Amino acid sequence: MPTDIAVTGLGLVTPAGLTPEANWATLCAGRSTAAADPVLHGLPVDFSCQITGLDAEAELGRITRRLDDFIQFAMVAARRAVRDAALDPHTWRAERVGVVLGVGGTSLTAYEKAFQHLSAGHPDRVSPLSVPRSNPNMAAGEVAIDLGARGPNFSVSTACASGATAIGVARDLLRSGTCDIVLAGGTESARSRMTAACFARMRALSRRRDQPHLASRPFDSARDGFVLGEGAAVLVLEPLTAARSRGVSVQALLRGFGSSADAHHPITPHPEGRGVIQAVTTALEDAGCRPQDIGHINAHGTSTPTNDTVEAAALTRIFGDQPPPVTAPKGVIGHSLGAAGAIEAAYTVLALRHASIPPVANFEFQDGDHKLDIVAASPRPLTTGTGISCSFGFGGQNAVLLFEAA
Repeated sequence: MPTDIAVTGLGLVTPAGLTPEANWATLCAGRSTAAADPVLHGLPVDFSCQITGLDAEAELGRITRRLDDFIQFAMVAARRAVRDAALDPHTWRAERVGVVLGVGGTSLTAYEKAFQHLSAGHPDRVSPLSVPRSNPNMAAGEVAIDLGARGPNFSVSTACASGATAIGVARDLLRSGTCDIVLAGGTESARSRMTAACFARMRALSRRRDQPHLASRPFDSARDGFVLGEGAAVLVLEPLTAARSRGVSVQALLRGFGSSADAHHPITPHPEGRGVIQAVTTALEDAGCRPQDIGHINAHGTSTPTNDTVEAAALTRIFGDQPPPVTAPKGVIGHSLGAAGAIEAAYTVLALRHASIPPVANFEFQDGDHKLDIVAASPRPLTTGTGISCSFGFGGQNAVLLFEAA
């Protein structure tokens, strides 16, 4: 069975841009995309990181009228990833092509409208499409319908680790010989009034309404919460031998995957970072790597006081006094929940391709006893061709991916 898994295509739809090149330029500039959000007007937290410039109907056709945003993002990202990998859905062995996408939760946008009709006493006005446009599995389902991928097809949900978990599961489908190709990633839009109200009540969101561009600041001593975001990333994964036989460019190798559960609390991470340490260690062992082999860390880095502290402490325990450089993209694009792990996995691939580590937006000073080597202000050269991408979610669910330059 194949063991070396290649990344041969990337599709990105995020607040940082609609192509890998645009995303990379925005990341390297180190500027937040957060701004006032008309969808959230009047709420205690009324700003987010939003996708701009995407004309989904122009790309997908009138089908968009039956699709929620998170499904549209996934379909656009998947089409672009397939094109980037030089694959033709008309000629591939469709029954051997899988789709695995991470989605953090049910989309609330369609349900909000449906509940408004119900509460007003008009059940006859509830759209019959409310369920199929909101269910998490429909992202993978619609991608398969669009591209004619008839292999294993499902969504995984491990909260904010969903996208990373999906890529790890996809890797296992390839290693087992179940699939020849898997389109893997994550998608989500957190720009729902209900989502924003819930996270605000939890005091998880930054309250910098007067300066939203300064709100998301992972690992910075002045952080006060995360910023809602949205987006999708799809990676085309296939055995390295198959990629070479097709003569396509290999963008990176997926060498390791580790997952774990804190088994501690539904929201708060284990105070000693037990699950984080287990997931990172498992990914290292899976790849046959030592901590000193890692060239950079793409941290989960939500910009919340507790999560960043726990993650920093766990990484310090693993990597010691001379940790690899750390970046955290949520300073630029906010937190897209179930899509975050996939987007940041794609960013890790881009860092390896460019041999450069983008800076953490808004980072000034680090607090606590656990000092990380945070990349700040400007990109830093990457001297070792390996990187890990860390994702952690509610329920204490953790997923870590390890990539190596091709």
